[in-house]
Amino acid sequence: MLIVALEGPSYTGKSTAIRHLRRTALGARAFVSDCYVKHIAYRDDIPPARASSAAAQLDAFERFMEIEATRVAEVTVSGRPLVILDRSVDTLLAHAYALDALFGYGVHHQLRHRLQVLPFLRPDHTLYLDVPAEALHLRRKAVGHTAAESDYFLHEPDFLGHAHDYFVHTARQPVTRELTVLAADTGPDDVAQAVEALVSFWAR
Repeated sequence: MLIVALEGPSYTGKSTAIRHLRRTALGARAFVSDCYVKHIAYRDDIPPARASSAAAQLDAFERFMEIEATRVAEVTVSGRPLVILDRSVDTLLAHAYALDALFGYGVHHQLRHRLQVLPFLRPDHTLYLDVPAEALHLRRKAVGHTAAESDYFLHEPDFLGHAHDYFVHTARQPVTRELTVLAADTGPDDVAQAVEALVSFWAR
């Protein structure tokens, strides 16, 4: 079984790429697991992006890892040779890494320790879709994204910078076995084609 994860901030093209993959021959072979928040029925039940304390951040991680256990079970039952993840546990670790950098919570190492005893899907390959912060801002503006939305914190430049650093600049490697950074500042269809090419290559 080959596990491929797509990572990157909102509006980098992950959803478009996954929709495209579903329509290809790869889609017939793959089990696609949606992003964590899509497993939560009510928006108000989603842990806040900006945790108010280290304890709140730890609680949020545990909530998302309950979903991760469900993803593990679904993948196991599916028996598909290819698994596509819309975000992976590296999303959760990148989030904690960014909050540690911003607020000094100091929980990132605790979360990595918890992964030693919790079930999770470790990607064989992760594609990090990389888009400059200004381009992301313009994309959000184009679709009417406003500061009033509850997840706006995830789009603040400082948070985006630290989360990006987790994937591409930190000395400690992400959980994934292999990380590929893909420039995704072109059109979403072009990005989707590039994602398909890479996944097809890995799935040969």
